Amino acid sequence: MTPQSPSQGLEGWPARSFLGGLSEPVRTKLLGIGTRCRYRPEEILIREGDFSNHVVLLRSGFVKVTARLDNGHEALLAIRVGGDIVGEMAAMDDGAPRSATVTACGEIVASIVRESDLRSFLESHPEAARAVNRIVVQRLRWSNQRRVEFGGYPVKVRLARVLAELATSYGHPVPRGLVIGVDLTQPELAALTGSAEVTIHKALAELRRDELITTGYRRTTVLDLNRLREIAQLPAAVP
Repeated sequence: MTPQSPSQGLEGWPARSFLGGLSEPVRTKLLGIGTRCRYRPEEILIREGDFSNHVVLLRSGFVKVTARLDNGHEALLAIRVGGDIVGEMAAMDDGAPRSATVTACGEIVASIVRESDLRSFLESHPEAARAVNRIVVQRLRWSNQRRVEFGGYPVKVRLARVLAELATSYGHPVPRGLVIGVDLTQPELAALTGSAEVTIHKALAELRRDELITTGYRRTTVLDLNRLREIAQLPAAVP
């Protein structure tokens, strides 16, 4: 982790992200109380089991959230990108250890905010407090939804749901569709969907054959979000 000058700035966070959903004055004040740092690829921002309680505001890049399983394997729980907040659960739960590891995927720029500073800020800025509560609720709902999907939907549907959610939350438009600028391997997609890697390989091939997605180095492009959401058994995207 390398501290950075506060004069360096990045913008353009997704509107549905934590930072992207804050008004500019509140966002500027919040970023101002943190320490700006840069992380190298594969560097750990937060380690499972630690008793630290700071939060990390991602300014650019993306991270993977993982947890150890009883069988010794590692499960990919989520992807977080620039504009997201990570580590908020430990900051809200006094004395509890970290429940997951957060690892940089590529270069990351982030702001580290101490738990005490965050609590003071949230008390004096209700907008930010509501935003944190909204993020926590969304993530709990996402976890519950995943548990239901693992038992109730085929792998192709689960994969389509993950890709549609990533495209909706983090995709940026290109002439052919929406690019998901998140480099996910097939084993990681298998972990996100609760399926075997060989099954994910087949499901990806089917989505490509149906001209719903294209895949390439470090990117997946969703060619038709509404058709993908139809496969995912989700409502059509709002224009």
